[in-house]
Formats: sequence, structure tokens, C-alpha cells
Amino acid sequence: MNVVILLYENMTLLDAIGPYEVLRCVPGFDVRFVSVDGGAIRPDSQALALQPTAAIESVTAADVLVVPGGPGDAGVRTDERILSWLRAIDATTQRTTSVCTGSLILAAAGLLQGRQATTHWMAHDQLAALGARPSEQRVVADGKYVTAAGVSAGIDMALSLLGQLVGDEVAQAVQLAIEYDPQPPYDAGSPRKAPAAAVDLVQAAAAGMF
Repeated sequence: MNVVILLYENMTLLDAIGPYEVLRCVPGFDVRFVSVDGGAIRPDSQALALQPTAAIESVTAADVLVVPGGPGDAGVRTDERILSWLRAIDATTQRTTSVCTGSLILAAAGLLQGRQATTHWMAHDQLAALGARPSEQRVVADGKYVTAAGVSAGIDMALSLLGQLVGDEVAQAVQLAIEYDPQPPYDAGSPRKAPAAAVDLVQAAAAGMF
């Protein structure tokens, strides 16, 4: 199973690394990172650099495509070189997936037109403007397209993907192997549940990002 994860400047690190840590656990899954020119990229934290294994032009097919989100998605959405590559790879995939605002990139490439999808809760309006039908679900599957809500939801998406591709038993074994047993100290992981003050704080901090 060939898995390709797109990297780009100012993406959110966990959007890519969360699914990677899940998918790499399965024997026979070859997980590769790619960037436009094959060069290193810096995520939005700017704390480190990520070195992909290939440039996008050297990858012409994939069984699974993963597109992360992050502040840099706006630039990707207008980069026809990347969008054309995404459309070409999508024609070969069993599953085309995204995390957070990665779905905005897929939608900008025309891949989510009329489809149900999700993204970060602050970007639902943008997703709708790009032709998709936003959902508040954490993980949404519509045909071969599997999209995840913000950041940490990429882990859930990848486990759901494994269930679809190789069965529940393997997916459950991977969940156990990485000890993914969320027990957060607060029940504030969704704007529907978080205190209004927390929602206001996040929206103020993210002003101009969405």
C-alpha cells in the first residue's frame, strides 16, 4: 500500500505526523513524504524542518493520499502546480484524505465538489464556498474521500482509514500499539462543548488565519 503525504511551508505538523504514526505501523504500508521540489519545509511552528523523500513530480500514483492543513494552505490553494498534481494523483488513489484545512486544498483542486466533508471548525464557511458540504463530524467519508476535522482528528481519520482498508482488527491493534486512549482533562475539544470564553480566545488568537 503506497501512502503519500504532502508537505508544504507553514503546514501544521500534527496534521501530517498523526496519520503517519498510525499508517506506518502496518506491515506493507510504504509511507512517503513529498514536497513541491523535494526540499525541506518548515511547519507553522518554525521549530524544525521536515525533509521529504521526493518531489511531487516524481510521484505519479498512490493508493492513499494525505493532505494536511495549516496556515500555509492558502498559498497551496492557488498553486496550480500542486493542484494539478493532486488531481492526477487522485485519479490513481483508493482513498484521498485530508486533515484540518487540508480539505480546503482538496476542494480548491475540485475534488470535493458537492461532497460531504469536514475541516477545522473555524473554516466551515470556506469549505462551503469551495463547493463542498461541511459536516460537524470529526471524520467524514464520502465515497473514497475521507476528511478529518482539526489537527488531532487526523489520528482518528487514519485509524478509520485502516478499518476501511485492512479491517477493524488491524486498526484496533494499531490503536493499541500507539496507546491511543484519549482521556483529556477537559471536555472542550469542540466549539459545541467548550466554554464561550475559550471559543472567543481561540477565535481572537486565530484572527486572520481562517
